[in-house]
Amino acid sequence: MDIHHSLCMRLQHVGEPLQPEQRSLLAPTGHQVLLRVRACAVCRTDLHVVDGELANIRLPVVPGHEIVGEVVARGADVQWHLGTRLGVPWLGSTCGACVYCRNGQENLCDHALFTGCQLDGGYAEHALADARYCFELPATLDDVHAAPLLCAGLIGYRTLKLAGEGRRLGIYGFGAAAHIVTQIAKWQGREVFAFTREGDTAAQRLARDLGAVWAGESSQRPPAELDAAMIFAPVGALVPTALQAVHKGGTVVCGGIHMTDIPQFPYSLLWGERTLRSVANLTRADGVEFLELAPRALREIRAETLPLHRANLALNRLRDGQVSGAVVLVP
Repeated sequence: MDIHHSLCMRLQHVGEPLQPEQRSLLAPTGHQVLLRVRACAVCRTDLHVVDGELANIRLPVVPGHEIVGEVVARGADVQWHLGTRLGVPWLGSTCGACVYCRNGQENLCDHALFTGCQLDGGYAEHALADARYCFELPATLDDVHAAPLLCAGLIGYRTLKLAGEGRRLGIYGFGAAAHIVTQIAKWQGREVFAFTREGDTAAQRLARDLGAVWAGESSQRPPAELDAAMIFAPVGALVPTALQAVHKGGTVVCGGIHMTDIPQFPYSLLWGERTLRSVANLTRADGVEFLELAPRALREIRAETLPLHRANLALNRLRDGQVSGAVVLVP
């Protein structure tokens, strides 16, 4: 049953600008909720979708997976009340039956569907979502500043967990995820060393403002050996650079869903029981844990807003490195 006509920004063909469309929405059934989108942050993964750098993109598709929305309709199996404010993350559904799902690794489910990639996302006035994969959001965070937590925050937090308990942390690529992770690490009593693209003094200044003890370019060696390094920039050449910066027994975690090819490097960079690993998606347990601590750990979330119809401008600015913190689309 059609219940709504709603504006969305849809990707018809990879590599092309998003197109504004009026679409009819179907009533939610089962575990679905229909949300009135109040804010949707723009993530680098959205760029990977638009540019066709991910596998199994369903076209046409509405991007956006950092959604803050209000429940306006619900299926019969949903417990959330109308008016409840929910967050919708990248992980949109899983099979619940495979070995990964049964072992608490639903982020690795081979049959998972992802918001804004196989499922229509939040570059829209309304969005359908599976309520079982949504999060109720802390009341202390407004819509705009809650939106970046749904991916930049969640993936950043999972990356930080996999980096281990070391005191000295390096962060390569200082964007939305890094500016959140830096504050969490500082709250935990750690030291952050921030690495940016060449000449990006604005990002270096932001890193220091948020508590980094040192900020410089990715080509520079930090003033001290690192216990661990996290790479958020999708640049494979940073992997051997980060391995050089961590001490023996240290860990390098690649936090992005897509990265350019890692160049050949000598085994001596990995030797000494250094660990190189990736982060894949998130689990709902990560989300619950992170959203509980976020209001206590975060001093500020830097976010600027653009109207929904300027989504292509937001993506282009992100691609060109012109975003400090996060940019959030508001219908």
